[in-house]
Amino acid sequence: MATTSIFSAATTNFSALTPPSTSPPDKKNSNSPFSHLSFSNSSSIFPQQFSLSFSTIFNNPAVSRRSGTVSNVHHSDSVRSDSDPGVRSQKPTILVSEKLGEAGLDVLRTFGNVLCLYELSPADLCAKISDCDALIVRSGTKVTRQVFDAAKGKLKVVGRAGVGIDNVDLQAATEFGCLVVNAPTANTIAAAEHGIALLAAMARNVSQADASVKDGKWQRNKYVGVSMVGKTLAVMGFGKVGSEVARRAKGLGMHVVAHDPYAPADRARAIGVDLVSFDQAISTADFLSLHMPLTPATDKIFNDDTFAKMKMGVRLINVARGGVIDEDALMRALDSGLVAQAALDVFTKEPPPKDNKLVQHVNVIATPHLGASTKEAQEGVAVEIAEAVVGALRGELSATIVNAPMVPPQVLSELAPYVTLAEKLGRLAVQLVSGGSGIQSVKVVYCSARDPDNLDTRLLRAMITKGIIEPISNAHINLVNADYKAKQKGIRISEERVFVDSSPENPVETIQVQISNVQSKFESALLGNGNISIEGKVKYGIPHLTSVGSFGVDVSLEGNLILCRQVDQPGMIGRVGNILAEGNVNVSFMSVGRTVKRMKAIMAIGVDEEPDKATLRQIGDVPAVDEFVFLNL
Repeated sequence: MATTSIFSAATTNFSALTPPSTSPPDKKNSNSPFSHLSFSNSSSIFPQQFSLSFSTIFNNPAVSRRSGTVSNVHHSDSVRSDSDPGVRSQKPTILVSEKLGEAGLDVLRTFGNVLCLYELSPADLCAKISDCDALIVRSGTKVTRQVFDAAKGKLKVVGRAGVGIDNVDLQAATEFGCLVVNAPTANTIAAAEHGIALLAAMARNVSQADASVKDGKWQRNKYVGVSMVGKTLAVMGFGKVGSEVARRAKGLGMHVVAHDPYAPADRARAIGVDLVSFDQAISTADFLSLHMPLTPATDKIFNDDTFAKMKMGVRLINVARGGVIDEDALMRALDSGLVAQAALDVFTKEPPPKDNKLVQHVNVIATPHLGASTKEAQEGVAVEIAEAVVGALRGELSATIVNAPMVPPQVLSELAPYVTLAEKLGRLAVQLVSGGSGIQSVKVVYCSARDPDNLDTRLLRAMITKGIIEPISNAHINLVNADYKAKQKGIRISEERVFVDSSPENPVETIQVQISNVQSKFESALLGNGNISIEGKVKYGIPHLTSVGSFGVDVSLEGNLILCRQVDQPGMIGRVGNILAEGNVNVSFMSVGRTVKRMKAIMAIGVDEEPDKATLRQIGDVPAVDEFVFLNL
């Protein structure tokens, strides 16, 4: 018996919330997979109605933090007009630590007491934060664990006026029950326009020519540029900003290609953009415009190896994150002429040192992180973050929340290993995808002995979504925003529940993740219908991978994983094991699955370290190995 449900978006309501602790949980739980999963209710994760809001529980003095009980008092009663004497102090205090547009400040002032204290030192911020219910920052203020500790549980919301949240300790925020919200949309056009401005200025040597004329020179022949018409622009990251850059570049007569594993092909085609693989994008481009987030997967992704694959004389624009470029490697590429010019708005360290060789390079245009710096964008960001902060203080849920309070212990106790399994299956599945078509359709199959009404899979679906999207995105996935983020990325997630005759004490027997209409780096992961498929289960409290494509395996999902398809013959385990041993790679487990004796088999090898390229090449050179892939868990 199977029941199927399709989810593309969800409205999330909660009947009760656990009040935040004034101190973080035990260290042993600090790395819980629930650290970004938020809302607690002992009987149901998603009840139908709100009876309490964030603000009622977090702000109301009638709440007993010890017992978690709440008296019948509405938070709205404690927030009145400033003209009402004696109640001003009951309004929430909102600290703005960096300059915010006046329109945003006006929104905040209608709800709370606003303190604008700019250029606070870390010590000053820690001294002030215990009096504040909300904090709004830009990129210059570091909201560290020390800040949350100094807040002593009073800080309820941190608002980041912009997209990136690199400067906020999300783990600490979650541990202390503090929501973090950002403003991801208001500066999209400004960032895209700045990217195009840098593109044109670089192509026509505007910055260098301007400096020359101001120096009293008239060197027309020295500053001959290149035309953009007919040239290929590769947009690396086809999200909001990247797609707007592509639209404008098309208007300049450029041929635009893009790489983004999540971009829907139909959306790209609608504006005349071809989605291609990473290597195809960088090897065919005359200009590269970077719009990818900084994640572990993209950290220094533009390095010596990547530059070596590019056209001689390529030109590079970066208005995304400085860390995606290995700046030393870029210097070498500029000096050799491999990269003709670079236009950089962001750097690994900001501001860069005065003697930074990259900034001083004659073929580099540098601007001080001006992507969002237009009057219109600044006002838009100010209003967007102000509304998000006020909404959070009122207890409203927003798609821009990037974390949330902890899940209750009883839910964590039952679902923790399954949540870990779900996220790791998502991470494995996305690493098996190759090609430029983009992930659009994901199917999740749960085998369970429980009645569908007693199996709420939204928590597991959120973690699968987290595993698929987070490795190469700056999105932070939780119960609140999982479906929204999937829909935003153009990913349709369907769920099927299959009844199996087993113990209902286990929430789920197996979870299978299928991705359709994509190419695979490991062909053996494909089913007969062409879908990438992996399946896992929890054994002895530990997540295990139990099948890859049509091959059965049995490996613990810990550390890293190498999958090899091979001829099923004696000596293969020893041969591959010896190669790994020579590369000083420790094998933690190994499993072999096959469909027919002496035909083909899959060897799944768990390794503690990441093998170097030479070691992986030796595995691929073994004659009986048909294909292999290294996967980082």
